[in-house]
Amino acid sequence: MALLEISNLTVEFPTRRKTFVAVNKADLTVEPGQIHGLVGESGAGKSTIGAAVMGLLDPPGHITSGTIRFRGEEISGLDAAAMQALRGRKISMIFQDPLTSLNPLFTVKQQLVETIQEHLGFDDAAAAARAIELINRVGIPDPEIRVNQYPHQFSGGMRQRVVIALALCSEPDVIIADEPTTALDVSIQAQILDLIKELARERQVGVILITHDMGVIADTTDKVTVMYQGEVVESGATAQVLGQPDHPYTKSLIAAVPRPTVKLNRFPLISYGGRVTEFHIEDLARNWPSTEAERGSALLEVAGLTKRFLQKAALLPSRREFFTAVDDANFEIRQGEVFGLVGESGSGKSTIARMIAGLYPVDEGSVRFEGQEVTAGRRGVPDFYRKQIQMIFQDPYSSLNPRMRVDQIVAEPARHHGLLSGEPLQARVSELLDRVGLGADAGLKYPHEFSGGQRQRISIARALATQPRFLICDEPTSALDVSIQAQILNILKDLQEHLNLTMLFISHDLPVVRQMCDRVGVLKGGKLVEVADTEDLFARPQHPYTRDLLSLMPKLDGLSNEGLAVA
Repeated sequence: MALLEISNLTVEFPTRRKTFVAVNKADLTVEPGQIHGLVGESGAGKSTIGAAVMGLLDPPGHITSGTIRFRGEEISGLDAAAMQALRGRKISMIFQDPLTSLNPLFTVKQQLVETIQEHLGFDDAAAAARAIELINRVGIPDPEIRVNQYPHQFSGGMRQRVVIALALCSEPDVIIADEPTTALDVSIQAQILDLIKELARERQVGVILITHDMGVIADTTDKVTVMYQGEVVESGATAQVLGQPDHPYTKSLIAAVPRPTVKLNRFPLISYGGRVTEFHIEDLARNWPSTEAERGSALLEVAGLTKRFLQKAALLPSRREFFTAVDDANFEIRQGEVFGLVGESGSGKSTIARMIAGLYPVDEGSVRFEGQEVTAGRRGVPDFYRKQIQMIFQDPYSSLNPRMRVDQIVAEPARHHGLLSGEPLQARVSELLDRVGLGADAGLKYPHEFSGGQRQRISIARALATQPRFLICDEPTSALDVSIQAQILNILKDLQEHLNLTMLFISHDLPVVRQMCDRVGVLKGGKLVEVADTEDLFARPQHPYTRDLLSLMPKLDGLSNEGLAVA
């Protein structure tokens, strides 16, 4: 008997204008011990299926037809009390956004212990021991110390690991994992996926793995279902669907996946349904000087950069304990270059980016832009520097103001720096929203009306609004499906190549780093252990840690190569 069986499921969201059909007659089955992948573009209905199974559809969304059965029993019509008993104990969910899954007022230990006691009935000591065991199992170092900290004291990737630990607390029969590895580097991703595979193999847990990462699908799942605009377009064994896809949309989706072994000139865009978006470079950025001499010169220089965070407060300074997040980092970024930073979650990548952007004060070391000191102190960074840099943040949920309309959000940086106003500014905002695939009408909506991937596109449009000279990209595509990722990466490639835009590109996705970056720095524990040209680094890594990191990269050998344009 199937653990979970979804038949002819339709989910609708009524609005004042019309009824939006989020899922249309979808079928999906999960057997004991099976990992079933669910892929498709942002807004395809993947997360809606997960929410429907859990009974967590946001009003006014509701199931209009179809059935959901758990171990043969209908659960889609259960009342709130019955669903509460089932949810978490028998069917558990790993949510996409760790910030909305964790209570900022309670320590990780308090949240884990409460969940363990609720579902398993452990006493305080046993629940605390189980919490530490789970924190260790999902790869968080020093679990006895970290378990007593609050969510804000963890990096984005570590918060996601805490959410995974919460989902595993109750030892469920079915796990719905909604983008469980989006914010994780390859080493922790491999550890988490091994854990999911172990649960499926040893405890016969059934897993629905919702993801936009084809590498995760290829390496982890037994079956895969492909969705497009709420409908299932193809389903079958993973090797068959990825290696010999039948549907045109599946073929386009696979062609847009960055390859770890082949450098592409441009990423193929989704052509199914007439959704290819043209991009005109002159609409988005200034034509900065790009002579060979200028391209070879250092635009940004980082020397001895160090950042410490208070870990244990005390009245006497000698008794205070600090955590060194970045330790004596030295590198330069040349004009017109894309410089990549890679490393595990918590290695200091985002901390370096925030110090360069002036969001964190620097404890030691310096940052120089075109030879001028721009190191952030108590007053931040100089105005001339702030006007020439923009940052795309990792988390699109917390980086957008929920009370502002999207057009106001995108226009805010250009208005703040006095670059544009009135109709020219509104025209630029509409153009940007169209170029990132949302359409000008998206400007009249609010962030909560968009999926995670769509919110990240809003963030990218906002960053490009000021026509920046230096762009800091902190995991800019981590929340995007492969089709939109391909579109955004193509835009960034065009900006860099044609307009001499300089970028710091931070990512845990090594295939994306290989496609995008000219040089790469590798961070481990806050220290820069290797800097090299991208192709040299991937072909001949020198440091043992770099070799270990690259060995964990998804190989993607079974993917169809139809439609690739090799550089």
